[in-house]
Amino acid sequence: MSLPKTLAEDVARNLVMVARLIDEDPEQAYAYARIALRLASRVAAVREAAGFAAYATQKYAEALAEFRAAKRMTGSVELWPVMADCERGLGRPERAMAMAGEPEVQKLDKAGQVEMRLVAAGARRDMGQIDAAIVTLQSSELASNAVHPWTPRLRYAYADALLAAGREDEAREWFAKTVEADKDGSTDASDRLAELDGVEFVDALGDDHDDADAGAEVDGDADDEGSADKA
Repeated sequence: MSLPKTLAEDVARNLVMVARLIDEDPEQAYAYARIALRLASRVAAVREAAGFAAYATQKYAEALAEFRAAKRMTGSVELWPVMADCERGLGRPERAMAMAGEPEVQKLDKAGQVEMRLVAAGARRDMGQIDAAIVTLQSSELASNAVHPWTPRLRYAYADALLAAGREDEAREWFAKTVEADKDGSTDASDRLAELDGVEFVDALGDDHDDADAGAEVDGDADDEGSADKA
């Protein structure tokens, strides 16, 4: 759907702000998304952006409605995994699992299929099925040594599930593999690995300040004692 030039520019400016703020200030991004939605609710890109903004602020029912609208407008299944995750957010993991078995999943690209696998594993964990979650994550993508944008998240989810199942040695191995793939530090795998290894981080600067404060107190005490002697 085409928009008049001035309106299109206004909508575009708001969508740019949504993209810019959604990670650092999701509430503000949501506000811009609502403006864009009021201006152009019949544009699929606007409905999708509104969905992601609502999702980022945990307004899962609203996000799901927007994603469904965008899907109807475009016919694309690209949003299927995040729609399933909205079902999880609404406390309906069984529905998310059902979506993982729908024909739409086979139409997703590799990244989308991995994302769907992550959502399905999360749904299994929501239902207390930790062993099933581990099995769900086991795949050729997990076993591959190749690194893709989704590799750190897949390995991290597997490591976390192993740890939840009490399989600490295996969890440590997979957190280490996550660190190898996570060059951008998108996960906290390095911290989780250090925790498993019993490494404690000490605030050296804080210790210096503590030592300095202790020294100042000792000096102060000495001065007080000297004054008392003089008296």
